[in-house]
Amino acid sequence: MSDTQGEGPAISGRAVESMTGRLLVATPALKDPNFDRTVVLLVAHEAGGALGVVLNRATEVPVADVLGEWSDLARHPAVLFEGGPVQPESAICLARMRHPMRRLKGFQPISGAVGTVDLSVDPERMRDSIGGIRVFAGYSGWGSGQLEQEIEDGSWFVLDALPGDAFVDRPDDLWPMVLRRQGGMMAAVAHFPPDVALN
Repeated sequence: MSDTQGEGPAISGRAVESMTGRLLVATPALKDPNFDRTVVLLVAHEAGGALGVVLNRATEVPVADVLGEWSDLARHPAVLFEGGPVQPESAICLARMRHPMRRLKGFQPISGAVGTVDLSVDPERMRDSIGGIRVFAGYSGWGSGQLEQEIEDGSWFVLDALPGDAFVDRPDDLWPMVLRRQGGMMAAVAHFPPDVALN
């Protein structure tokens, strides 16, 4: 995973600043049903591509049904989330550390107190250090330069994440919530109807 600060390797002659830890918020112009009104947290972004998880697509499958030993660390709603269309049989676990400055084996920081957790580690070892987890089935991925092109085409807003964004109690409200807190014209986008043609 790349560093969240500074510039990474060049893509087509330009240095790429890592967007790891930032949010991709789907614009109304994005027509891909996989990403309609989604908020994606970028878990990794480097010259070779980007990887993220969709934060606002909860399933009805309880974490306890899949990863029983981790279930009491799961934040409400304690269900699996659809992280994206790539490898839906794989799992990525996000966690929020109680003490972000402490190093913890099995925890890979993304931004501040938020990072990924190795699910093969014994959850008992992490119980005192982690304030909550969220588990994602699959992920969203982009090849080299693909995400940058989609941003340039107007498909995504790139916005700063707050530590609680990945762990909100009402994930369905995340898309308008993130847009509203930007203020100005961006806040107005939060009120766009799902089908602009119906307006």
